[in-house]
Amino acid sequence: MNTEPTNPSDENLDYRELLKPYLKNWKWFVVSVLCTVILGILYMRYTVPKFAVQAKIQILEDAKGSSQLNVFEDLGILGEGGVQVEDEMALLTSRSNLIDLVKELELNIRITALGNIRNSSIYRNPSPPFKINFLAPDSLIHNSRQSFFITLSSKTSFEFAKDKSGPTKMYSYGKTISSPVGDIIITPNNLDPTSSGTNRFVVSVNPLSSVAEYYQRALEISVDNPKSKIITILLEDALISRAQDVINTLISIYNQNAVEDKRAMAFKTSDFINERLERISTNLTNVDQSAVNFKSDRGLSDLVAQNSLNLDIGAQTQQQLQDASIQLDIASSMKDIIDNEDGYGELLPSNIGLQDPSIVATTQKYNELALERKRLLESSNDKNPIIVNLDQQLAGLKRSMRSSLNGTTNNLILQVNDLSSRLSRINSRIYSAPKNERTLRDISRQQETTESLYLYLLQKREEAQIAFASSSPKSNVVDSAYAVSDFPASPKLKLVLFVSLFLGLLVPFSFVYVNYLLDNKVHNKIGLEKLIGNIPVLAELPKISKKENSLVKPGERTVLAESLRILRTNLDYIIKSKKNSSKGNIIFITSTVPREGKTFISSNLAMVFANTNKKVLLIGADIRNPKIYQFYSGKHIDKMGRPYRNKENKGLTEYLVDSRLGHKDIISSMLAYDHIIDIIYSGKIPPNPSDLLMSDRISELLENVKLDYDYVIVDTAPLMVVSDTLLLSEYADQILYVTRAGVTESKVLDFPLKLYKEGKLKGLSFVVNDVKPSNLGYGRKYGYGYGKTTKKWWKF
Repeated sequence: MNTEPTNPSDENLDYRELLKPYLKNWKWFVVSVLCTVILGILYMRYTVPKFAVQAKIQILEDAKGSSQLNVFEDLGILGEGGVQVEDEMALLTSRSNLIDLVKELELNIRITALGNIRNSSIYRNPSPPFKINFLAPDSLIHNSRQSFFITLSSKTSFEFAKDKSGPTKMYSYGKTISSPVGDIIITPNNLDPTSSGTNRFVVSVNPLSSVAEYYQRALEISVDNPKSKIITILLEDALISRAQDVINTLISIYNQNAVEDKRAMAFKTSDFINERLERISTNLTNVDQSAVNFKSDRGLSDLVAQNSLNLDIGAQTQQQLQDASIQLDIASSMKDIIDNEDGYGELLPSNIGLQDPSIVATTQKYNELALERKRLLESSNDKNPIIVNLDQQLAGLKRSMRSSLNGTTNNLILQVNDLSSRLSRINSRIYSAPKNERTLRDISRQQETTESLYLYLLQKREEAQIAFASSSPKSNVVDSAYAVSDFPASPKLKLVLFVSLFLGLLVPFSFVYVNYLLDNKVHNKIGLEKLIGNIPVLAELPKISKKENSLVKPGERTVLAESLRILRTNLDYIIKSKKNSSKGNIIFITSTVPREGKTFISSNLAMVFANTNKKVLLIGADIRNPKIYQFYSGKHIDKMGRPYRNKENKGLTEYLVDSRLGHKDIISSMLAYDHIIDIIYSGKIPPNPSDLLMSDRISELLENVKLDYDYVIVDTAPLMVVSDTLLLSEYADQILYVTRAGVTESKVLDFPLKLYKEGKLKGLSFVVNDVKPSNLGYGRKYGYGYGKTTKKWWKF
């Protein structure tokens, strides 16, 4: 038989087993969900709801920027570029804009009505029942963080307190009151201030910067797509009217600031242009006077016409010289081509710009004959008479062109030299012109430049003045602020319930999961079988309460009794199935550590065997910590059914020490309910238990009782704590190893398994004790208690 433990990872994943820890704790899941849902409902009840309010604006872009900016763009001072929506979004929620918003709407001063369940803010609609007039400077109020409490008493008076639980003082409306933010005067805002539904209010004064930062975080600015210029402004607030005022006022401040910026730019531009016009006007007057003085002093008339004529002649001569030079270069290049060509296979360039018609005609004729020669050579050789005749004609044409080109080149050289000398004379006349004409030309140029700049600035000044008078907002309101929905944006009922349900499931799930990860204990038969492999687990015994009997009665039909009967049946089957001629009826019962229930199982197992009219002997071999007397401490009886006690309650230790005692001298016959069970108590606790158990008399004792009894049950010491059980293990026919659910760690099972592999423990089998009812059987579906009728949980 294979006794190697199996690896749980080799088995198929059992999802039912994975879910079993959670299904067992379904009550905690229900309680947790109920608690979190109740908390979510309370959160919805006591949280002030906030409503979503939004508006849409369109960012406007000038045709090419404002006219005053065009001045700088034309001058190259500013670069071109359209409106950037991201920049406008940042400007819209800038700190300065929000501070102006808080000042205008007085959002740094809040009046809150104190209620029994939750507080509610009071804004303009409905208006607060009283009005507060601050006498302190605005600089003090705008930087203060204080609060005070007002309780309305009647139509003419109220109570004032600096703290919620502080002393109050009665005041009449219109009286000056000293407050943490300076002197204030409170006046009624309607005929009956006490008719607002509550009479307790708190007034909070906060710094402008703090309130502005709050709205800077609360406002959500977005665009539908990157190319759109439509901006959406969203704000969530407890009061729809206040959120609408905040968004509409913010848009108004944004547009007003844009108009003021444009007007400031137009004003600065106009001042700049006026300053430049004054300076340019002075320069223009000076230039005009310089021209007049220059001509008057030198008596000059129209020298421009004469100089212009020389310039025209010089330009014509320059053009002629350029043309002649080009013809000379072309003729020289053509001559070099002809001189360098030895044969007649290459064509000469034609229509290259030479003005000599004879050369052009000769070149054309030469190329025609060369092409004809090339065509004939494809089907003949150069010895052909026709080709020889063509070669003679081509040679003559080449000599004619060389002669013509020589003549043309000589003529062009003479022409270039003549034009060069003529151009030199004309330039000499121009350069020798009076310096006063050049000076007069510089004065005229300066005069024209200054005049054009002066006219340009006059035009731009008019445009700047028009822009100042017609400055338009930077945005167009598409949708004024409106409530997105009649239902609150936060808290959302569905979301709160979903989160509550999720947390209600998550908390117990986390506890169960963490407990499952940290759990290293044996809990039931199924878990133990996975750890020990093919070694049999004979039974699992349920956890019993203090009110239940620890020793089963004959005919009892409790879960414990049925479990013990299953243990008896399985153990009896293993004993009888062994192919051994000797009577293998000695059963050792041990465990890992104390308090795992080995004595409990030993005592009850002896009882259930006795119920079948079998002769049973129970031996208390745990001489260090004897516990059998806790189960069997009743009357002793003799063979005639009369109570008796063995002499001096002698037990196992006395037998091992005193060789004069026989095994029958230490046996006590106990009356347990209706059956007799023979017991050998542990006796007195010796100083040397291990030495005693190594005595040969223990073997003699077991051999004697083995023949006299059907079953000999030996309650031994814990295996891992002391070596007593190992000293006796060779006498055991069957070893029943007790594990306790929720106590025995899975790692300690390696110790008995190792001993089993080494052959030190014979006939090893396991039993699980103290199993919770929820862990009994296979998921409690096939548990013990057959024939027992139970009501369903929903039937009361």
